[in-house]
Amino acid sequence: MQSSQQSSLMNRRRFLQSLSRTALVLPFSDVLSMATPPWKRSRLAAPQEQMQGQVGAQRSYDTKPMPPPPGPHSPIEGTPLGVQFIDVATQSGLNAKTIYGGEGKNKYLLETTGCGVAFYDYDEDGWVDIFLVNGWRLEGFPKGQEPTCHLFKNNRDGTFTDVTAKAGLARSGWGQACCVGDYDNDGHDDLFVSYYGQNALFHNNGNGTFTDATEKAGLLQPKTRWNSGCAFLDYDRDGHLDLFVANYIDFDLKTAPTPESGPCTYKSILVACGPPGLPGGKNILYHNNGNGTFTDVSEKAGMWNTVGNYALSVAVADLDNDGWPDIYVANDSTAATLYQNQKDGTFKDIGIEAGAALSPDGKPQAGMGVSIGDYNRDGNLDIVKTNFAGDTDSLYQNMGDGSFEDQTYLSGLGINTRYLGWGLGFFDMDNDGWLDLFVSNGHVYPEVSSSKTEAPYAEHKYLYRNLRNGRFEDVTDKAGPGITAAVAARGCAFGDYDNDGDLDVVVNCVNSLPQLLRCDSEWKRNWIKIKTIGTKSNRTGIGARIKVIAKTDPDSQQPLLQIDEVRSGGSYYSQSDLRLHFGLGQAKIVDQVEIHWPSGQVDIFKNLEVNKLYIIEEGSKTPKAQTITACKKV
Repeated sequence: MQSSQQSSLMNRRRFLQSLSRTALVLPFSDVLSMATPPWKRSRLAAPQEQMQGQVGAQRSYDTKPMPPPPGPHSPIEGTPLGVQFIDVATQSGLNAKTIYGGEGKNKYLLETTGCGVAFYDYDEDGWVDIFLVNGWRLEGFPKGQEPTCHLFKNNRDGTFTDVTAKAGLARSGWGQACCVGDYDNDGHDDLFVSYYGQNALFHNNGNGTFTDATEKAGLLQPKTRWNSGCAFLDYDRDGHLDLFVANYIDFDLKTAPTPESGPCTYKSILVACGPPGLPGGKNILYHNNGNGTFTDVSEKAGMWNTVGNYALSVAVADLDNDGWPDIYVANDSTAATLYQNQKDGTFKDIGIEAGAALSPDGKPQAGMGVSIGDYNRDGNLDIVKTNFAGDTDSLYQNMGDGSFEDQTYLSGLGINTRYLGWGLGFFDMDNDGWLDLFVSNGHVYPEVSSSKTEAPYAEHKYLYRNLRNGRFEDVTDKAGPGITAAVAARGCAFGDYDNDGDLDVVVNCVNSLPQLLRCDSEWKRNWIKIKTIGTKSNRTGIGARIKVIAKTDPDSQQPLLQIDEVRSGGSYYSQSDLRLHFGLGQAKIVDQVEIHWPSGQVDIFKNLEVNKLYIIEEGSKTPKAQTITACKKV
């Protein structure tokens, strides 16, 4: 019976790959339209497509929540969580309010997207610092009162100090995303910030200061662009980090429609127009020339040959296990993009063909954020994506053959459809070796606060516990006030800021102070952290795949295999700690750590002590072990 099911599944997958899933659920006219890049579509589109292309046609979804069907029982379901998340931002000194658009009412879509955040050890002292992207308002600000991005240095005692001006990062504008990587291989991780307007590349000088290297690096843009998510990656594996920058909308404030011009409404409420009806932006790929400069290779690399557009967040990973990094992009209101690396400097969008671009019934969704991780511990990296209010988030299981199966409902994520998700992440909150899921929420339109029927503007998080059987349990109500407090959240990042061995979360919010969600765990479980240093590969080790084998459960006959990759960008517009964290449960020793570097180098280490940070240089025979001491709770 099982063999018959597997054969049927494989045949169906081959059929979907050859025909595309959309043909099974959409009219041919819709299929034809989706297969054509949006900026080349004919005016002879189907009536539905014409409606979506008109200014005034807004995003609206009405997916019904649905529990998963009966399935295998998990012995941990319903048990005490053992973890609480407490917002300690105020007592930690994170006192900078993020400014983004009007409060209560927005005239343009530009005012809605909010900003990202980074856990980023800029001074390389072993304690992750926090960088908060900041925004702007249409009316501008008096000289000297302009909001800027903020860099907070970790004081190693649970508090932070604002060092923005001293570091040279006090830049203003419509900030969007941030990502980190050592683009010039000098041993210091650099910072890239995307903007509506002109992006910024900040070179880390290694002494606590930064230099704006945007122009020197060849990254000045000839026109105003709405740059969105970003990530450093070495797509050609030449040892130098390239740069991918997503683009949302080809947007000009001088000609952009206002809510009244459509009129543009959401649930009968006047709101900012778009993205339907507005021209989509074109994603950018910059090739690193190896001399501190970049060249735009977007068109030649195939960045513009995609089904979907309105790109927001981006995550990079080797999704087909061929040793080359692929790029996944969450697109608003259109099919997601999966750029498969063709190993010759070009990419091909296989999102629909691979089964990782649409809803379970084959419809485009309004994607916001994206995270990648092996949630079911089968050795393949899966994809989770947040979507618009009235819709589920999306979970795509990697089948290991270049294709994905939608597991949104089977996994239990289909029970929530009310809130609008942004930043998210697979992370092991309780160190049991299985990836849990955190989702930050907040409505896009502040005007909904006046509605008694629509979801509120400020929303609580979702937190899902991994039940270790392919399913998740919604434990939001059990996880503490940091999860249940309502905020207008956008970007979020994951890292162990207090070095106590569990993962904390920092959240950037719209027109509000950030959240710093400290994880307080009752579990006495083990862990390891790994920091990579490339030699033949890029210095940061971005793209390195790490396998950790350990017997996390003493009653299990087999050890648990965990995999992850060193990654720039991800979540929504954000950067998590570059030190990879692996929960080890009750394991007393790590049987094996295996690192596959982008250069092709493979390093294997056996019988490592638990509860250590390992700094591993490519090609080294012995990892450098560090004992890290937790700071006292404030």
